[in-house]
Amino acid sequence: MNLPNKLTVTRIILSPVFMVSFLIDNIYSRYFALFIFGVASLTDLYDGHLARKTGVVTSFGKFMDPLADKLLTSTAFIAFVALGYVKSWIVLPIIGREFFITGLRAMAAYRGVVITSSILAKWKTASQMVVIFFILLFTNLRMTWPALSLHHSWLSEDKVLNGLVMVTMVLTLVSGVDYIVKNATLIKGMMK
Repeated sequence: MNLPNKLTVTRIILSPVFMVSFLIDNIYSRYFALFIFGVASLTDLYDGHLARKTGVVTSFGKFMDPLADKLLTSTAFIAFVALGYVKSWIVLPIIGREFFITGLRAMAAYRGVVITSSILAKWKTASQMVVIFFILLFTNLRMTWPALSLHHSWLSEDKVLNGLVMVTMVLTLVSGVDYIVKNATLIKGMMK
């Protein structure tokens, strides 16, 4: 178990800690959740960089790193829906895409094929993490200073938060289509 893989496992462990902390309606717990999410996001940046730099790219890392990302971002989006920050119809395609691609990767791995993350998928993950971090920061600051709330008719919190997640949803779906197109032969072979 090399350091990049340990960081990936750490991100998996931090995901439920983040979600529980965020769902507790307490300002200190919410800031702790923001901190946990920030640390987990940084492990994603660092483990990939470290694996490439040291040449310790493993099949475990290729499969589990994206899975850890999906777990972290999915728990955040589910928490946002549970708290009413964003609409479920925007989050459901994101979660659906993540489950579908994870299933595809699992089936490919069962057949001895490792599907690596595309550059588009990496941008998708980065956009998700940035949007999640912004929503966490904004909602925490709003709890701390209620005057920060947006209540303009043309610019409400609901519109801003849902708009940010919608941009991420589009990128997520585009990257999902990209996976399907690039792995069409593999998918057809698995359907037989």
